[in-house]
This record gives sequence, C-alpha cells and structure tokens, in this order.
Amino acid sequence: MRLANGIVIDKEKTFGVLKFSALRREVHVQNEDGTVSEEIKERTYDLKCNTQGRMIQVSVPATVPLKDYDYNAEVELINPVADTVANANYRGADVDWYVKADDIVLKNKSNLGENVTLNHDKTIANRNK
Repeated sequence: MRLANGIVIDKEKTFGVLKFSALRREVHVQNEDGTVSEEIKERTYDLKCNTQGRMIQVSVPATVPLKDYDYNAEVELINPVADTVANANYRGADVDWYVKADDIVLKNKSNLGENVTLNHDKTIANRNK
C-alpha cells in the first residue's frame, strides 16, 4: 500500500536546519533476470536534522549529479515528499517512512548570485543619483 502522491512537506517546520553528512547508499536497477545492473536508480544521503533531533535519509534521482559537499555544510531539499511503504504481516502491517527530493543543494547558494546582482544594481543606482 502506498500514498498516491506522498505527503508534501513544509521544509522549515519539518526539518529546520539540515547539514550534509555523507552518501549512504546507491540503489541500482535490477536486470530482468534479477541480477543487479551497473545503472544507478537513486542515491540516498544522510543529513543531520536539528528539528527531528537525528540523522535522516533522503533519496534523490540518479539523474542528479553525485553530491560531495563538505561535512556539516548547510543544505536544503528541493521539493521534498514523505511517503510510506506498508507490508502486511500476521499482526497487521509494518509501515516504513522515507523522504525523497528532486535535489539537495547548498543553502543560499542559489540566492548568492541574486544578492550580488541586487547589491551591484543598488550601487550603480546610488552612483547615478
């Protein structure tokens, strides 16, 4: 049993500050005969999560380049979604939660270029006054 589209997450309330730890594992595609291929399906990373008070694992597609950030670098998740997998057993079901994201990026890295441009534009505007 699975949730249709997962649960969309409020990043700030759910995770707070996330810090990069390491690559945990790579999941490979299985061949038709059940053997493991060389093709990577997704990568799972360990991230320190201050709001949860523990390490969390986040999976991203293999199409995203391998992340090798500095240990404890502050990161953020792009479009994180929590989902579940339930497996029936003789007493009911075991449910496992997992988090997937489109990408893991350095915090404020995407805004850095915008801030530099804005400050540069303000400087030029002040000169023209």
